[in-house]
Amino acid sequence: MTARLLLDAMLGKLSTYLRMCGYDAEYVLDDSWGSSRTAQEPSDDEILRRARESDRTLLTRDVDLAARAPDAVLLSTREVRDQLRELRESGYALSLENPPTRCGACNGELAPVDAGASLPPYAPDPAETDCWRCLDCGQAFWRGSHWDDVGSTLAAL
Repeated sequence: MTARLLLDAMLGKLSTYLRMCGYDAEYVLDDSWGSSRTAQEPSDDEILRRARESDRTLLTRDVDLAARAPDAVLLSTREVRDQLRELRESGYALSLENPPTRCGACNGELAPVDAGASLPPYAPDPAETDCWRCLDCGQAFWRGSHWDDVGSTLAAL
């Protein structure tokens, strides 16, 4: 995917779907905002500055915020399935990235896990199932039931 996205605080669930579709989808409440973020949500000015400085398209449900960003995508619905429909209608390709490339939790890049590598007990054996690890947060991923559920959701749009 070539689009780099920044999702405001109202779109956390959507960020996971977009990451599974291969989008570089930063979420304003991710830990990647680090010390530049206070304990509260970032201000509209901080969000706009981040979008501009990181060359990201802003996705938001906030009409006033969208009006201040030249290429923002304004979503009007609350439900993630409806938001996905709106994005598809706006021209965004929505299908699962195979192999997966983005961490659903932190947006980091994924790398394949070697067959003999150690994974947490909750993960399948990488010798039997293709697995990936986030290079940033270390979380393990594989195409399991959640993958199938997201694929079904996307197919039904």
